[in-house]
Amino acid sequence: MQSRFINVCLAWVTSLALAQQPATPPKPGGSQPTSSTSAELNLKDLFQSKIKTEWEALKNKDKKAYGELLADDYQGVEVDGRGERNKIQALNEIADTNVFNYTLWGYKLIPLGPDAAFAIYEVNLQFPPRSVVRFSRVYITELWVKRAGEWKELHYQETHVK
Repeated sequence: MQSRFINVCLAWVTSLALAQQPATPPKPGGSQPTSSTSAELNLKDLFQSKIKTEWEALKNKDKKAYGELLADDYQGVEVDGRGERNKIQALNEIADTNVFNYTLWGYKLIPLGPDAAFAIYEVNLQFPPRSVVRFSRVYITELWVKRAGEWKELHYQETHVK
């Protein structure tokens, strides 16, 4: 009876020890991301940088920097309700932009293949001190495509968030 009790205890301790072991052995050199995970992180960083560049160009009214990000067949829809804009229209509106400051957050990237990606994020906009509207929160989606080896923004969509 006593040996049976000891065997049950040993089996229980062994099962606890096995349950705490990793299912797969760790990779040599520690836990490193797989190449696909690493590539996704690099892609995410790339687009976060491009989106930051985009908003800096808008804030600074830098038509050249903004234009370099857009595809020639770019289409964008903003919260002002004036409909879709092509690249030329979007660039011509840069002078009227009144972004005083901004905060980007809630960033998500969905790779759609080797030559396309879908970026989703929100921006809190701050307008100049004497503006009628001082702050705005906007949900944004962007479709980026790789053309001639360069990532270009093909479509932009804003939705006002209350």
